[in-house]
Amino acid sequence: MTSRKLHKLIGLILVLPMLGWTLTGLVFFIKPGYQGAYEQLPIKSHPLNQTLNLTAKENWQEIKLLSTILGDHLLVKVNNKSEHLDPLTLSKKAQPTDEQFKILLRDAFSHNEARYGEIVSIDGLSAKTSTGVKVTLNWPSLRLSQSGEDTELINLLYQVHYLQWTPSKAVNDVLGIAGLILLMSLTVLGVRLYLKK
Repeated sequence: MTSRKLHKLIGLILVLPMLGWTLTGLVFFIKPGYQGAYEQLPIKSHPLNQTLNLTAKENWQEIKLLSTILGDHLLVKVNNKSEHLDPLTLSKKAQPTDEQFKILLRDAFSHNEARYGEIVSIDGLSAKTSTGVKVTLNWPSLRLSQSGEDTELINLLYQVHYLQWTPSKAVNDVLGIAGLILLMSLTVLGVRLYLKK
């Protein structure tokens, strides 16, 4: 096969991957919708309800005392893992009921009601909203995480951009290496054809 025919063949093979890479790269450069998709959803802090005297235990690496709409919380780190304690008894604080979880979420949603809308369902410490956003509460660290359809779309674009086209990492690695080899071959053949003129 001549250099020119090989160059054309490789160019045709790379049309779709290069088109996908270019379009997704443009999205990553402009970043439309990123702010909402990757927004940190903070739990709203309130003034502490009472004065507390705490004596730290020897195995506590870190402590944080805060108050939410549900009351006071003591967060401690033990062996690099978060624990959520009752500040008065120092025993593990029980997870919120569904109703308490809704109250906590509504308080957190108040800073961006357009994104979160209303709570439509609760499943343990996860909730689905009327805007399609899924919100999950990590109770030991008292942190919320959120993802919506926009988050899923951007994650899909990343998979297209970085040649993660299959569920198999090994296959994706082979595709990535093959794509780079074809791209280098296209470049070398293009330079060779140019110099032969």
